[in-house]
Amino acid sequence: MAARLTIGRLLARLTDEFPDLSPSKIRFLEAEGLLTPDRTPAGYRTYSEDDVERLRYILAAQRDRYWPLRVIKDALDALDRGLTEPQQPGGLPRVPAPAPDTDVPEPAALLSRPALSMTGPELRSASGLDRETFHALENFGLLDPDPSGLFDAHDLDIAVAAARLAEHGLEARHLRTFRTAADREIGLVQQVLSTTRGEVREDVTAEMLASCIALHVALVKAGIDR
Repeated sequence: MAARLTIGRLLARLTDEFPDLSPSKIRFLEAEGLLTPDRTPAGYRTYSEDDVERLRYILAAQRDRYWPLRVIKDALDALDRGLTEPQQPGGLPRVPAPAPDTDVPEPAALLSRPALSMTGPELRSASGLDRETFHALENFGLLDPDPSGLFDAHDLDIAVAAARLAEHGLEARHLRTFRTAADREIGLVQQVLSTTRGEVREDVTAEMLASCIALHVALVKAGIDR
């Protein structure tokens, strides 16, 4: 557990930078709801490193920007919620641009699968699927061999994912919902592609696939987190 500071040690950390800081001012900021220190069983205030930085932000905003406490409180609320502080008093906080999700492949990578043809036994061996699960995945439409009975690189990706889920108790019958959802997404993409021709079609396909995957990943992550 990180060491916590008493109000005296907090003052010692910040008085060189803010000479007018006093215990009464710190208590006033607490009363105004800008600081929320912890208390010991005996009732003494203790401050974390986050509290130090929060107090430094408050004091600097007062000294350098001449912001009133109301504006500072709104800015702190925005920062606490992961937003970017307003650029000026009364302005709206900004939502930072989302970082690229590393779980979502780049569009170009979605269309560049290696040429690969496998028999059923070869696919089972490469993915670790047992025979029963393998045939169940075929019956439920998750694995789809070509007319000659061979499987491609996409089938390998599906089989590997299914094998990993099987380790957590999800059987092939549980995965039918993925097939149904994928078919619906495919239908939406095909509607758009039906009006797209030429070289642009491949770019649009890749972009839509990436967006569909990004939406799916975001929905699943949000549902689990919530």
